[in-house]
Amino acid sequence: MNSSFQNIAIGVDIGGSHITAVAVDMEKHRIISGSRVESPVDNKAEADEILSVWTDTLKKVLRGIQIFNLRGIGFAMPGPFDYVRGICLIKGVPKYEKLYGINVAKAISSRLGLPCDCRVRFMNDASSFAVGEAWAGKAAGYERMMAITLGTGFGSAFLENRIPVVQGERVPEMGCVYHLPYGTGIADDSFSTRWFTERYNKVTGRSAEGVREVAMMAGEDARVLDIFKEFGTNLGSFLAPWLKRFDAGILIMGGNISHAWNLFGKETEEALRKEGCDTITAISELKEDAALLGSACLLDEEFWKAVQPALALM
Repeated sequence: MNSSFQNIAIGVDIGGSHITAVAVDMEKHRIISGSRVESPVDNKAEADEILSVWTDTLKKVLRGIQIFNLRGIGFAMPGPFDYVRGICLIKGVPKYEKLYGINVAKAISSRLGLPCDCRVRFMNDASSFAVGEAWAGKAAGYERMMAITLGTGFGSAFLENRIPVVQGERVPEMGCVYHLPYGTGIADDSFSTRWFTERYNKVTGRSAEGVREVAMMAGEDARVLDIFKEFGTNLGSFLAPWLKRFDAGILIMGGNISHAWNLFGKETEEALRKEGCDTITAISELKEDAALLGSACLLDEEFWKAVQPALALM
């Protein structure tokens, strides 16, 4: 097969309760308009049901692609997972546990009847988000970057020349900061949705389901605005040592909490400068598309060759 024709990859994002798949133009670094398909998934279902939903979703994307143009399929996949061999290692958690021990790469390839040169590859979701930003987003052109996702959890990744850095003195283990000590607990306790809802309840005596609801009150109640300012100051002072140690040129932020950047961004940047950190800050414009684009990058052979040592450690 003439590889010069293979300019399309499918990028997949596996969420806790859904799968999203798109066709990506690998030459133009963009998602092909009209190719997006999203399906709900019962993450507690049997393996056959989960794989059936995934393959049915992929088939819908494939209908708009000529198979000889397809390089393969890349998955942004939560762990634990053997990202090099494509084997699910999720165990002891209520999401996708029935896939434990299954070679998902072979199962997907077989169910779709893919040609032998059409690869199915995997990378963790936080790294996929970061790679997408470095390939097609605001971090393009930066040698080193850090990406964080602020939502129900606190995700992170450090990239150097688009490759995740997961070991060494410059980064925490696996590039993860969520488990690092902070305050009276760990960082995940202070930089996630539950911090906002708990803080809001403590300050106002009222309850809120999420950050969006809290943010809506910031213009009416100075105490609520102060919650966001406190969050921003804490975030900047926590990240500064790692950004300096890694010498990151840019920090990209995604996740639902990042949508309230106008309420805490100034404080984050002031805290970074106070710590002597000159890293540029930016909010992701790609948002959830970043992980889809990043997973598609796995079908770039040069990138795949370079990223495998990091994947083997994830």
